[in-house]
Amino acid sequence: MNKPRWKVWLQAARLRTLPLACAAVLLGSGLAADAGRFRSSVFVLCLLTAIGLQILSNLANDYGDAVSGADNEERVGPQRTVVSGLITKEQMQRAMLLVAGITIVCGLSLLWTAFSGDWLAILTFVGFGALSLIAAVTYTVGSRPYGYRGLGDLSVFLFFGLLGVMGTYYLFTHQLDLMLILPAAGCGFLATAVLNINNIRDMDTDIATGKRTFAARIGRKRARLYHWVLVLGGGLMALLFIGLRAKTAWPWLCFPAWGPLISAAWVVETSQDPVLLDKQLKRTAISSLLFNLLLAIGFALD
Repeated sequence: MNKPRWKVWLQAARLRTLPLACAAVLLGSGLAADAGRFRSSVFVLCLLTAIGLQILSNLANDYGDAVSGADNEERVGPQRTVVSGLITKEQMQRAMLLVAGITIVCGLSLLWTAFSGDWLAILTFVGFGALSLIAAVTYTVGSRPYGYRGLGDLSVFLFFGLLGVMGTYYLFTHQLDLMLILPAAGCGFLATAVLNINNIRDMDTDIATGKRTFAARIGRKRARLYHWVLVLGGGLMALLFIGLRAKTAWPWLCFPAWGPLISAAWVVETSQDPVLLDKQLKRTAISSLLFNLLLAIGFALD
């Protein structure tokens, strides 16, 4: 039985990856609320822009992996729509242009709402936005996609961590707080941990198709050790920031969500079952979102 078209497009959009896009925005917004500068209009537009960029990246990844041959019928994770024939390459190209256009409109609306007539700030963030769009598409599309060269982890750490959290905070407050490098780095570590599970799961097929992710480059044993560094680093960055900045006990409420991240990391350490690893990917993504959400709420109430 054929899937309804809307389900096919939801599959292509990969909704389970959206927690990564939302986590940085939620954390940056919570820290802005702690500074007394939260604005609901900025928050909504920032969230929509981040979600748009993530969906664009997912569509481009589906398209790029099909064109390059990096994905095939032997892949372990969720079925890709272009490789499976559910969506044609031409349809995916049109969808990418549509999502890019919507994301640009959301982004420009965000900048005007956040900065009004401050054209220097607007143009600076337009540059960051253009860089984000290029990064979202060229992860797996183009003659030299950086996702195939082991640079995906660095990109995720920057865009879902440092730039995502601190950029969101700046949109609210119009100022930088270098202390926020700690929670921003922690958010980036946890987002990268999700990508690392994906790359450990797909390592054999990635190597066979020439897709040299960071995990494929360092090997399975080191990739598991690297995963512990990411998960523990994410929690320790938050721990250090809370210790330095918190005035009440509210921010500490994020740490129950760290437990499932540790538990998932142990499964990654001990299992080679791709289906089980795929479950830990979803578990880590949701737990990372919850950890950052609770940290954001904690500081908003602090």
